[in-house]
Amino acid sequence: MTAPTWRKSSRSTQGTSGECVEVALLDDSIGVRDSKLPTGTPLKLTPAQFAAVLQHLKDVR
Repeated sequence: MTAPTWRKSSRSTQGTSGECVEVALLDDSIGVRDSKLPTGTPLKLTPAQFAAVLQHLKDVR
């Protein structure tokens, strides 16, 4: 496996000192990690779980 490409929202750097949540496509899941802990173990979500999290965040916004 090649190293995952972690990315963050362009909005995440506005007033947050660049600290945010990052996401990457992993072999069989979507990884989520804290940008302050890049060597930590990422949370792994299925695409359906990730979609549910995003929908929840949109709903509570």
